[in-house]
Amino acid sequence: MAAGSPSDPTAPATAPVTLDDAQKSATEAAGWVEENWSTWLAIGLRILLIVVIASVLRVLVRRALTKLIDRMNRSAQAVEGTALGGLLVNAERRRQRSEAIGSVLRSVASFLIMGTAALMVLGVLNIDLAPLLASAGVAGVAIGFGARNLVTDFLSGVFMILEDQYGVGDSIDAGVASGEVVEVGLRVTKLRGDNGEIWYVRNGEIKRIGNLSQGWATAAVDVRVRPTEDLDEVRRVLTGAAEAMAKEEPWNERLWGPVEILGLDEVLLDSMVIRLSAKTMPGKAVGVERELRWRVKRALDEAGITIVGGAPQPDATASADPSAAVAPPSALGNPTSPQSLATAPIPPGQSLSK
Repeated sequence: MAAGSPSDPTAPATAPVTLDDAQKSATEAAGWVEENWSTWLAIGLRILLIVVIASVLRVLVRRALTKLIDRMNRSAQAVEGTALGGLLVNAERRRQRSEAIGSVLRSVASFLIMGTAALMVLGVLNIDLAPLLASAGVAGVAIGFGARNLVTDFLSGVFMILEDQYGVGDSIDAGVASGEVVEVGLRVTKLRGDNGEIWYVRNGEIKRIGNLSQGWATAAVDVRVRPTEDLDEVRRVLTGAAEAMAKEEPWNERLWGPVEILGLDEVLLDSMVIRLSAKTMPGKAVGVERELRWRVKRALDEAGITIVGGAPQPDATASADPSAAVAPPSALGNPTSPQSLATAPIPPGQSLSK
């Protein structure tokens, strides 16, 4: 039988808990609670106040950023379809750029506000923040080294969007790929190539960008006519066609300057080339060139001026050498020559021995 069991007569008897002892313990607990409840209440109220203020501030900041983004989108939609909208604003580009900027700002604001609130709550609870901040710093450095490509892509995307280097609808040359921008993201830019393929280009891999849709473009047209044509008459016809085009819709908006006749670009034996040039809206140079060729062709036909082909090709029949078909002289052509006699067959029955 185990010592100390209730049936062991040698074991010391346990002192019974009296009513006075229970009352004393309850009094001590009540006194401890009474002494600390004000501290607990103050800590709880401070934590609650911090959380409420942080939540309200986060909601207000996010709502203000959302209203700012909506205002930017409405300003873009107000000019969409007008001449100003066609020249300066791409609604989809403006919308995606504003949404990307708004997403970044909202995320940064939420992280700063809630992170600061969490640190304040830990400070109220008398938790030493130095080891926590040191651990967070080491973890941040490790994550930064491990995901440096992702961080590079993200930062490059942020600066591309903030600086408005390109946007939806722009034709760009990104070095690794070229085409029309379909979507601009914080990590990847989506391009549509000339053959319809979709290119996904990481923003961190883009070292240079050639934007073909910013500023202005140049439309150049070469007109090839016979060298016997009157240059003054040709200039008059071309000037009339260009001026008529510049006065009509929508070419009066796409042309940002008069069509200039630069002069003779080439003078050949059977043709001469006259070059026309015009400054156009970005991305509209090809359409302007096609329309200008159409009008120039009709104007020259009406004036009786003939457009000729490309550079003259050499005539094989005219330049052929008549002696090319004549075989070169040969010693075998003379049957009495030593060469012919050496190749003559030996008559049958002739002995070669003496």
